[in-house]
Amino acid sequence: MRVRTVELRILGVALVALWFAVFALLVAGYHPGGPIDELVALAAVGPILIALASVAWPPVAHGDRAFAGMAWLALGAILLLVPSIASIVSQLAGLGPQTLLPSPEAAYPWLLALLGTALFAGLGLARRRLGDSAIRSRRLVLGTLLALIMVLAAGSLFGAAAVVNELALANRPAIASRFGPTDQALEPPECSSRLAAGTTARIELQMDASLDNRLAGQVVIEGVRDGNDVRWTGFATTSQMVGQVGVIRLGDQAWQRSPGTGWVPYSLNRVAGQDLDRQLVVTALAPPNRSVAEDRGFAYIEGARARHCRITIDGDTLRRALPEVSLLIGQADISRWRCDLDYWVFGDGQLGQADGRAQGPAGELSDDALLATIRFRMTAVDRGRPVVVTRPAG
Repeated sequence: MRVRTVELRILGVALVALWFAVFALLVAGYHPGGPIDELVALAAVGPILIALASVAWPPVAHGDRAFAGMAWLALGAILLLVPSIASIVSQLAGLGPQTLLPSPEAAYPWLLALLGTALFAGLGLARRRLGDSAIRSRRLVLGTLLALIMVLAAGSLFGAAAVVNELALANRPAIASRFGPTDQALEPPECSSRLAAGTTARIELQMDASLDNRLAGQVVIEGVRDGNDVRWTGFATTSQMVGQVGVIRLGDQAWQRSPGTGWVPYSLNRVAGQDLDRQLVVTALAPPNRSVAEDRGFAYIEGARARHCRITIDGDTLRRALPEVSLLIGQADISRWRCDLDYWVFGDGQLGQADGRAQGPAGELSDDALLATIRFRMTAVDRGRPVVVTRPAG
């Protein structure tokens, strides 16, 4: 029992360290200029106190299965916290939006991690309160009740402070944005004016395909580009393939990655055009195509002012501008397809975001479908900031 107590305390210490890391990040990096910035960081102390309770009174349980359950409860919270902390580090370091609760999707890992930490601590407190001889079901009920109280107290305090602080900032211009300039006096160029890709950029591309409104595949890609050099990796789940994909072009060398294989040397011609944002600018958004662009007004994306424009292109142009669509549909003929392409020009005259929706006959993709649809969103952020394109490991 003594060994198990020590092991559970070690897990509790790990939770304390991770929640303290969140607190330290908010103290050091969360300064959007709201009236209660410091209070938001101070509200993050709640989970630390909960985790400290689990160190003082670990939820020791008799039986191997009960002990494993307690250990996995803490490990689950740890596994949720590690990527969540990494994402907030990237957000704060990249001068991106400092909205801590942008959506339910972004908030739920933190809530689950807090719930796991509170259950871990609550079961220990229940054991302390009722004693080892108490019926296990009573300890479980009391521990769960204590956990819910702690989650409501810590979560409500932090959530209220963060939301109030961000509402106070709603009408203030952003200090900086990863999407582009935030100077309110800087007007983005016209839709048909000169448009460029950033000298460097961090790229994200999400694509999906559907057949008669039935999802048929998804691709998610992330990468960096530095001039002519580019590296992107991603995961494809489509009828064509399932697994990791990627492209690297560095100087006069190139590599490509396909599902089930590592990085394989390729000729430069084989990876030509897979520059993501730059290829989109020089092909689909070339001046002749933008001469009749529809100006849809101004928009603010993460605090950066942009002009929203739209053009229509055919399928052949889409394939040349975005060769990565082959991950979804292979080499199917899409020449008869039509694509509505929305793009956003920021104050620096550069492309920061592009959304597309292409539709056409599904004959070559499925025998039992009539209409095929491809949707995609590409973002190019931190343009002009230093990035490093690395060769494959090993």
